[in-house]
Amino acid sequence: MEVKRGQVVRSLAGHDKGGFLVVLQTEPPYALVCDGKRRPLERPKRKKLIHMAPTATVLGEEPLRTNRQIRTALSPFGGRAGKT
Repeated sequence: MEVKRGQVVRSLAGHDKGGFLVVLQTEPPYALVCDGKRRPLERPKRKKLIHMAPTATVLGEEPLRTNRQIRTALSPFGGRAGKT
């Protein structure tokens, strides 16, 4: 599983299970991810690569500048699956 900076991933395990996140940095077997709300840029989550499912979407550098831009880029994915 090749994951790179800017790639949108779906969480498979943890409190954020079913949610979509953006990869900020990879350090196998971990990646630093954020969603712009629960996990802002200032406090990214360290998550194991095996607990993420990569999508085909890769964001450029521009949408990774602010939390608001990250939230906007993730909005088409529908936020947190299975949560009301």
